[in-house]
Amino acid sequence: MTGKRAHKIWDPAMECMSRDERHALQGRRLREVVRRVYDNVPVYRARMDAKGVKPEDIRTADDIVLLPFTEKTDLRDNFPYGLFAAPKSEIVRIQGSSGTTGKPIVVGYTKNDVDVWTQLMARALTAAGGGRDDIIQVCYGYGLFTGGLGAHQGATEIGAMVIPMSSGNTQRQIMMMREMGATMLCCTPSYATHLGETIREMGLEPGKDIHLKAGCFGAEPWTEEMRQKLEELLGIDACDLYGLTEIAGPGVAFECLEKDGMHVNEDHVMLEIIDPVTEKPVPEGQSGEMVFTTISKEGMPMLRYRTHDISSITTSPCACGRTTLRLGRLTGRTDDMLVIRGVNVFPSQIESVLVGIRGVAPHYLLVVDRVKSADVLEVQVEMTEDMFSDTVAHIVELEKKISGQIKSVVGIQAKIKLVAPRSIPRSEGKAKRVIDHRKL
Repeated sequence: MTGKRAHKIWDPAMECMSRDERHALQGRRLREVVRRVYDNVPVYRARMDAKGVKPEDIRTADDIVLLPFTEKTDLRDNFPYGLFAAPKSEIVRIQGSSGTTGKPIVVGYTKNDVDVWTQLMARALTAAGGGRDDIIQVCYGYGLFTGGLGAHQGATEIGAMVIPMSSGNTQRQIMMMREMGATMLCCTPSYATHLGETIREMGLEPGKDIHLKAGCFGAEPWTEEMRQKLEELLGIDACDLYGLTEIAGPGVAFECLEKDGMHVNEDHVMLEIIDPVTEKPVPEGQSGEMVFTTISKEGMPMLRYRTHDISSITTSPCACGRTTLRLGRLTGRTDDMLVIRGVNVFPSQIESVLVGIRGVAPHYLLVVDRVKSADVLEVQVEMTEDMFSDTVAHIVELEKKISGQIKSVVGIQAKIKLVAPRSIPRSEGKAKRVIDHRKL
């Protein structure tokens, strides 16, 4: 979408602080949180003792590298209260994920933790142009998942009207969006795309029947090509949003209307980018695994939490006026990465190819199998309605075109299977992109 609106900043004192001031603030808060977990969380105390590190060894923000890493398995192994740094009497909220197997991940929030998270999300919505005059429709799921409540409390904080739709029931979503005059949308990018396509199919026109101006989309990786598709479908500014249950839910990092990287809320979290194999820092601008440390959280602080999400950072100034680190678009996850015939393949690479090809929809599924000891990748792609009615020759030509472009980007040959419109299952939450039969 062209023509940026004037930038709004929710908390200029923190978001525009000099980097030297922020570094000093991070050092003070890091010292406090390390002392808190050492005194109250036996797991962290044992790990720090094993590394020969005491709280008094943490003097500045740079000393973060002395601390042990935390993994998602630690949350499961210590379920439910083993990593809490505050007594249960001070915990006012439990958030978490249901988990696909085994025990869920749960995180405890004190009242102050909820208030901080609310402020982070208020910053994100403000950066996307939100304010008191907006009507914000929240289509993230409510419940243990942090998306719905996180967006809701942030929208309430900035004084906007909230439509707490949660996920699902697309026709009803669009009816409420139209009748209530929603101006902002919060949901996953894949579901936003589905909403946009359905709106068009219903004969409704953005700007006339639908009055959305912007959206904050997260909870799954998405590409720049997907952004362009979303903005065309809905006539909005589509802004990226990052968060994770273990750290603070949505609002950990967010895009402003410059759409030139996500601003990291560095007064509450510290971010490192490491090589996932060597665990050493990588240079600015180079991709690596994101590692977060919470420096203001009371209920369940995280020290050097390995997200397995892959991105990069820049410290260059942003035209919006914020001085925080900016996080590049997520390119995938180390645990979602497919290794096919020795080549690293991320779903986002495939998506970047598909979104730019006329005749296919942005809905796809990667199916990996092993045939006669060789890895085989099949990419199932939905055709658009007009292509579906086209000749067999044109369809075969399109399959060859997609296969060629994927090989040029990823470096491997993939079998392309064009399927009927709406034949790939839709998700109202995170989209399922991969089926790997090699793991079954």
